[in-house]
Order: sequence, then structure tokens, then C-alpha cells
Amino acid sequence: MKITSKGQVTIPLPIRSEFGLKPGTDVEFVAEAGRVILRAKRRRHDPVEAWLEESTGVSRGRTTTAKIMKLTRGED
Repeated sequence: MKITSKGQVTIPLPIRSEFGLKPGTDVEFVAEAGRVILRAKRRRHDPVEAWLEESTGVSRGRTTTAKIMKLTRGED
């Protein structure tokens, strides 16, 4: 495998499949004991970020816009 002129490499499908590396997965290169290691970035759990994400109106199919509007208006 060669690095392209843009510094890109292709991660072989068996490796992507084994480690769940899908398009959009954040990865990082780490220098360790004279080697370069590619690994998926660990996502830090930030309680404030989680609260903001949950409270910004992101609905994951649990409710409808009409129900949300009723809640914000204080209707039952």
C-alpha cells in the first residue's frame, strides 16, 4: 500500500469491518515505540454537551412536532 501525494491511504475493508470504521469515523495517528498506529478517536463523555444535544430539540422518533409544541405551550 502506498501513501498518495495528498498523504492518503486506503484502509482495507477487512480492517474497517473488524473495527467498525465507517465513513465519518474520526481517527487519529499515534506515534508509539517507533511505530505509527491508526485508531478510532475516543469520544469523551461531556455531560454538558450531552445535555445541550438532548435539549436542543433533537427528536429521535419518540415524539412529534405537534406534541412538542403542546408541551411548550403547557397544553395537555
